Amino acid sequence: MATIFISIGSNQDAERQIRYGIQRLDEMFSHLKLSKVYESEAVGFDGDNFLNLVARAETQMTIAQVEQVFKAIEKEAGRRRDVPKFSDRALDIDLLLYDDIICQKPLRLPRGEILHHAFVLLPLAEIEPHRKHPIVQQSYQDLWRAFDKKEQQKLWAIDFDWQLEKGH
Repeated sequence: MATIFISIGSNQDAERQIRYGIQRLDEMFSHLKLSKVYESEAVGFDGDNFLNLVARAETQMTIAQVEQVFKAIEKEAGRRRDVPKFSDRALDIDLLLYDDIICQKPLRLPRGEILHHAFVLLPLAEIEPHRKHPIVQQSYQDLWRAFDKKEQQKLWAIDFDWQLEKGH
């Protein structure tokens, strides 16, 4: 079993999309553990605020299979791929870590956003504070303490209603 860490975010009907994404991830992976949900301003473009969190799960799938599952869930949720990189997102699911594997293909791991975006690093430090980043060999807790973009990338934990809506 591999331990994977997943970044989940949305800024379009975000609460419903996050609930849907987590429900689908829970169906596909085992031992799902979630960080708090954080709200933050859009990064790289003007748009509605995002809701983000990080999940830890276990899987017997390969990296490529995990990525295919994520893309399928995003598509089910209405994610469009024909829009600019920095734009509104129905649902964004990214593989951050697959055990401590360092690779370039089938995708780059660990994902670079871990070290550059508060909305990834803080929830990762919350659920796995003592785990070390496989490249820089510092704990996520220490990386968050030293993170120098906290003023530019503000985020705040929110109370999140995990109840699924009727009919979904």
